[in-house]
Amino acid sequence: MESRIKVLVVDDSAFMRKVITSMLESDPRLEVVGTARNGEDALKKRKTLAPDVMTLDVEMPVMDGIETLKRLMSENPLPIIIVSSTTKEGAENALTAMELGAVDFITKPSGPISLDLEKVRDLLIEKVASAPNVKLKPTSKKAPVVFRPLQQPVPFDKTIIVIGTSTGGPKALKQVLTKLPKDLPAPILIVQHMPAGFTESLANRLNSLCEIHVKEAEDGEIIRPGVAYIAPGGYHLETKRLGTSIALHLTKEEPRKGHRPSADVLFESVSALSSIYKVAVIMTGMGSDGTEGLEQLKRGSCYAIAESEQSCVVFGMPKVAIERKLVDEVTHLELIADSIVRQCKR
Repeated sequence: MESRIKVLVVDDSAFMRKVITSMLESDPRLEVVGTARNGEDALKKRKTLAPDVMTLDVEMPVMDGIETLKRLMSENPLPIIIVSSTTKEGAENALTAMELGAVDFITKPSGPISLDLEKVRDLLIEKVASAPNVKLKPTSKKAPVVFRPLQQPVPFDKTIIVIGTSTGGPKALKQVLTKLPKDLPAPILIVQHMPAGFTESLANRLNSLCEIHVKEAEDGEIIRPGVAYIAPGGYHLETKRLGTSIALHLTKEEPRKGHRPSADVLFESVSALSSIYKVAVIMTGMGSDGTEGLEQLKRGSCYAIAESEQSCVVFGMPKVAIERKLVDEVTHLELIADSIVRQCKR
């Protein structure tokens, strides 16, 4: 029998420590080796208990989750899943934690002490069980760029860029979007797997850093070049013709492969737009979201870029698309923006 994944649960609420421990230990792959009531306690117990993964609350006395994360990542990193509230401040803290090196986050459904945490039980278990396989510090070495001949594109009068990403995506999006010029001649439609309430904070944060405009997508708005639209958490993002323009459409249709928003849904919708050149990008993330939609896109005029294994936090989504032979270029995260710009100039 394989050894179980050792988990340290950190939360200032004794009730939450008990609930999280019970949920994690219901999975035979996981073993909670200890709990801590604040960051200072967590740093001590990490040394004595040697956990493989840590779940970390953000709002705690003595030493909060952000300061704890900074200490852990600078001294001796380990995979950390942030447990955050769904408030605006909670969303900002979760994004800060991701930038500092946290693997992923989970939201408490109803505040710091959630009596209904059972709602996210399966998601929490999945994230914790997958965390030991995540690369904490991707190498900065540039991967070789791999090309396949592009099919002859059909005539087009516009270009649309679509991006799908999941675990590790906020940091990856920052790397790509901040390198794009303000006069980019194409709109960008983005699916980042996140719950409701977090994508607005992500869009605002990226907008403050980028030359292009970044915003959360709104139902019915007309897309414009030089603007990146992020699908709101809890909604699928689609496109539809509106005269000579293209508008965004948000739907509450069933999740695809457990995701809403779904990259597959976005890609499939964009594939139906004729006379438009599509640039599709699949970056770091667990699972295979985006591949089915990419199959639809490749039936028309589409150039597909996948992030290389060397820079992915999780080489899941890109790997599946590459294995299906749907990708024209495999490249390091640092070079994706250059590839996008090059395709927009075709």
